[in-house]
Amino acid sequence: MTDTPPSRRHRLGGWIADFGIYAERPVLAQLFLGFASGLPLLLTLSTLTVWLAESGVSKTAIGLFALVGAPYTFKFLWAPLIDRLPLPPFTSLLGRRRGWMVATQLGLVASLLGLGASDPTVDAGRTALFAVLVAFFSASQDIVIDAYRVESLSARQQGAGAGILVFGYRMAMLIAGAGALYLASFYGWFATYAIMSGLVLVGMATILLSPEPAQSDDPDERQRTDTMIAARGLTGRRAALAGWLYRAVIAPFADFMRSGHWVVILLFIVLYKFGDALAGVMANPFYIEMGFSKIEIANISKLFGLVATLAGGLLGGIMVARLGLLKSLLVCGFLQMASNLMFAVQAMAGYDLALLTVTIGLENFTGGMGTAAFVAYLSSLCNVAYTATQYALLSSFMAFARTILASSGGWIADHVDWVSFFLISTAAAVPGLLVLVWMMRVLPPPMPRATAPGIAE
Repeated sequence: MTDTPPSRRHRLGGWIADFGIYAERPVLAQLFLGFASGLPLLLTLSTLTVWLAESGVSKTAIGLFALVGAPYTFKFLWAPLIDRLPLPPFTSLLGRRRGWMVATQLGLVASLLGLGASDPTVDAGRTALFAVLVAFFSASQDIVIDAYRVESLSARQQGAGAGILVFGYRMAMLIAGAGALYLASFYGWFATYAIMSGLVLVGMATILLSPEPAQSDDPDERQRTDTMIAARGLTGRRAALAGWLYRAVIAPFADFMRSGHWVVILLFIVLYKFGDALAGVMANPFYIEMGFSKIEIANISKLFGLVATLAGGLLGGIMVARLGLLKSLLVCGFLQMASNLMFAVQAMAGYDLALLTVTIGLENFTGGMGTAAFVAYLSSLCNVAYTATQYALLSSFMAFARTILASSGGWIADHVDWVSFFLISTAAAVPGLLVLVWMMRVLPPPMPRATAPGIAE
């Protein structure tokens, strides 16, 4: 038996040592903030639909309840307010980011209690109202959490922060999904939603124990604002209002577009996860048609798949630190594309539990890696002077492929066999990778475009 070469031991030791970044306090905080972000999502989606179905609400009405998730799609509309507007007394007591985060979390607690106290059999409209409020406060909390992450982590920590955020997010979804259903079986829906509202305190405690990020401003933007106001001859309150609107609404988008090649960057954001999303939207119908039972799907897809996603997210965070953003995105993109091919192999094999374990394991593992790298990349595009607004806009484009483009998956699956469908979903990943290769050749390596004082490297 030969010894491991010193150079190989050194490389291996370097990768292992890099996992120590997850013990750094700003990075570790993202675990609990990710938990806070992921907790409310299923409580207005799949968990809520179980409650509605159990209460005898019609399928048509249940389908319409999907619209309560609209705040997640349109959160960029009020992100400028959260980015710039002070919120008395929270801002003065806790700071800009921490104040808004505690306020949205208090709103979450109240709306979750209201949702749990409603009765869809008596007044489905009241249930829908509180579900929308939960989604609104949850989406608003996400705006602040994303901004806080970008501003509080150094460039070196962004990948790890994204990876551990995915870990916390997925754990919260497990609790709000399977955990909530388990609680509801024994204690009823009000107690379930009350317990879930109590778990919001995890995020609140985390932010209260964490420092406020240093604020940053763009002096060039302030000069442009003053020039614009002077050119229009505005004075007094009109000048103040125009200046605020310009800095809060126009400046973040103008700043992003000023960076150059912004159309290509947005195109890449839309396309990078398209193949993954296209396959994912039809995964469960595929499992059922292949003959797998709901228990088998739950055990392999939900439980084993969760572990694979968490492991992939953590490795993806380390990969960003070791290889850089664009190279990590390329490696993860190819691996995600290869995982779609495994679904085609599964379609040819049919019912095979061992192969399903491999297929789901690879898909979730590579998906977790890609998500960590992608979130770190989106963070690198944000100027910390406009973090909340810019990240909300970018994440909305990211969601576009998952919701709008991937909705065509059902129509495609209806017109081709499963092997062809997953080959098509594999091909759907190619345009995003081609755009990425072009970006790697033409654009400079991404880095934080403005770094808040105190976190510069």
